[in-house]
Amino acid sequence: MVDFGVSPVVLILGGIAIFMFGMNMASESLQKLFAQRLQWLFQSLEKRNVLSVLVGIGITTILQSSGAVTTMLVGLGTARVISLRNVMGVILGTSIGSTVTVQIISLNLGQYSLPSLFIAFMIWLMAKRPGLRHFMSAVMGFGFLFLGLSFLSAGARGFAQDPFLKQMVTQFADSPVSNFIVATLFCAFVHSSAVTVGLAMSLVEAGLLDFHHALFWVYGANVGTTSTALLAASGSNFIGKQIAWAHFFYKFFSALIFMLPPLHELLVWVVSLMTENAFRGVALSHLCFNLISAGFFYSFINQGAKIIEKLFPPDPRESFGAEFLKLNYYSNPALAVAYAQREILRVADIVISMIRDSIVLFQSYDSTLLESIRERDKQVDFLFREIKHFLLEHANQNPTGVEKNIMDLIIFLTDLERAADAIDINLTQLATKKFNLKLNFSEEGAREIQMMHEQCLKTASLAVNAFTEKSLCPKVIEEKRLLSKMEKELREHHIERLHRGLTDSIKTSNIHIDALSEYRRIGSLLSGHCYSYLNARYGDNGLNSGVKSGVGHQA
Repeated sequence: MVDFGVSPVVLILGGIAIFMFGMNMASESLQKLFAQRLQWLFQSLEKRNVLSVLVGIGITTILQSSGAVTTMLVGLGTARVISLRNVMGVILGTSIGSTVTVQIISLNLGQYSLPSLFIAFMIWLMAKRPGLRHFMSAVMGFGFLFLGLSFLSAGARGFAQDPFLKQMVTQFADSPVSNFIVATLFCAFVHSSAVTVGLAMSLVEAGLLDFHHALFWVYGANVGTTSTALLAASGSNFIGKQIAWAHFFYKFFSALIFMLPPLHELLVWVVSLMTENAFRGVALSHLCFNLISAGFFYSFINQGAKIIEKLFPPDPRESFGAEFLKLNYYSNPALAVAYAQREILRVADIVISMIRDSIVLFQSYDSTLLESIRERDKQVDFLFREIKHFLLEHANQNPTGVEKNIMDLIIFLTDLERAADAIDINLTQLATKKFNLKLNFSEEGAREIQMMHEQCLKTASLAVNAFTEKSLCPKVIEEKRLLSKMEKELREHHIERLHRGLTDSIKTSNIHIDALSEYRRIGSLLSGHCYSYLNARYGDNGLNSGVKSGVGHQA
């Protein structure tokens, strides 16, 4: 290591910073490569404990961060995509997967850090494919990780050579409880057990910490790493809190058990048989600790889930679910379809309420209303999954006529879910942008957005009614055509104002045009089932005739 002429404290702090930067870089790059492809696994893991443990190991190994995985689980739980029982095994698996990074660190590949950084950077610079760039970013992250570890080791050796610093550190490190508390707090601060265990390995290598006390750093690192999920769960619903606290209790009780003298001494003895190198021994103790803990608690997964669910029950204000769906209960397929239709109408009511309230965000921005719209979108997403699963359960066993009805229900349900997303993602972003930039529509522009919203709401409400009363379909298509015609006319009016040089219109042009387009799109989505019905009845060429015969045609 080059002597930069700086104090050991600066070397250690710099090493921690570089190490953390490398860990974050590697983890974020790998998440961009794999995270979206892996999330779907979590939903199918209930009562598959062995598979869920393996999935936890695999995903944590790929993403190089147990904190990232548990935070993802909390987020999916908050969105009601998964339940605690889906992922209890995954939590055990993340603990084992998190040891892979520490095992790589223990290989002490610091001499390869700069060459790997240079080669990866050159490939990243020339690469055009996003996948290759993300992979090279991950390699650079590991390069920084090993470089940071080299700085940590150099700083620890500097401490060991200074009598005063060495005495100060060794006196403090003589207490097992102190080591555990410091490691827990440090890990909670840096959000990485690998950084914490890596620092302990450097201190052991420099002789500032004996192997016996280094194990308490391992215990503390495993408890401290739960802080990431706990922070993520602070604003989540009961499912997110259950997942985060299940992770904490698992780690805390594992550490508590291993801190008992008999088990602690047993772990020291087992690791000493595996290696005489204390630096490598700390990494192996981290692996053994998590393997043994996962093996012990695996038998209590179901009991543990029940306890956590009792400790963190659903808040009555958060309890939301399907009211009419009970899988395997409806022996009559037609009855099952009828109840699914009632549940879909619940979804439609939620979407209509989202459309109705969306205009308020453009008039007087309200963060509480924004959160309410986002929560309603989560409810729509939840019911979409439940209803779709329910319908598909019956689809294969039903007569052809009922199966056609099921597919019609799923198509309309999908359109409702897409409309809710258009409101939650697109309209709310436009309103937020308008608020953040402190923009105001012109008087004419505000009036036109209001008109477009009213026509969209009218079309959507009528389309929902037409889902059960098909005679309304011609009227829905008439209103949808009016909506499309209105968007075109209002867009032309806006362009005229731009030509007149109205300042407010110029500043809000993109927001105004996009808002008109989104309201037209939402109306079109909810009207889709009417087009399908009339096409099936009159044929493509006879659709206009059907509209004329229903209510009179207006282009």
